[in-house]
Amino acid sequence: MLSRDGTPIAYQVQGKGPAVVLVGGGLDDGAENVPLAAVLAEWFTVHNFARRGRGDSGDTQPYAVAREIEDLAALIEQAGGSAHLFGASSGGALALEAAAAGLPVGRVAVYEVPYNVEAQAVEAWRAYVSGLNAVLADGRRDDAVALFMRLAGASDEDIAEARNAPFWPSLRAIAHTLAYEAACLGDGPPPAHRFSRIAQPVLVATGEPGVDPHTPGLPADFYARAADELMTILPRAQRLTLKGQAHVGDPEVLGDALHAFFSD
Repeated sequence: MLSRDGTPIAYQVQGKGPAVVLVGGGLDDGAENVPLAAVLAEWFTVHNFARRGRGDSGDTQPYAVAREIEDLAALIEQAGGSAHLFGASSGGALALEAAAAGLPVGRVAVYEVPYNVEAQAVEAWRAYVSGLNAVLADGRRDDAVALFMRLAGASDEDIAEARNAPFWPSLRAIAHTLAYEAACLGDGPPPAHRFSRIAQPVLVATGEPGVDPHTPGLPADFYARAADELMTILPRAQRLTLKGQAHVGDPEVLGDALHAFFSD
């Protein structure tokens, strides 16, 4: 499939029923949502894709969040002209931006969108973005991934171990897209002036605070605070906490929640 600017976007379709498009987050080429797609395919026609710059999708420059919204528009057209959206992590920010832009979206569900709402967190986020842009400008992709890990609280030992792991080359290959995630998340807090215009029902879901061992540098309620902030902005939002779930939710648990919300 080609997006509006001619960028090829790779995607997979499975299942039967109302259309659902899955939007992945940082350092994900679509693989993270594959198990969830299999669960949701019992009830929906699921479109899982590699966002631009990842996997088999193209990466036409210059990048802009608007181009990713056009990618979603093209996917929704392929899906029949309308679709529900699910966005994980920073992919949730993109899903919300697409709804705010007026795409033909039914319902929107987001899970653990990493907006920064406390002053200290906003300061740390902006310092990270500045550092990220600097290392990417120098072509230092390994350092970009390390910065991303350090933002979540990874130690130098954790990062050194990851650099020697078999999965590191795949992260390095799409490290430049961390700048795309940063653009989707903006200055830190959710953009109230845009999101207050979202008319669709939105499910704002998080896991259980303190469960995830992979984000030791974040406050236990980091994602809950971001979700609560979204609840003050979105006109038709529902809040859900999935007990026992970490930042990458169990596909069966998440799938059941999405089935209930999209079928309501």
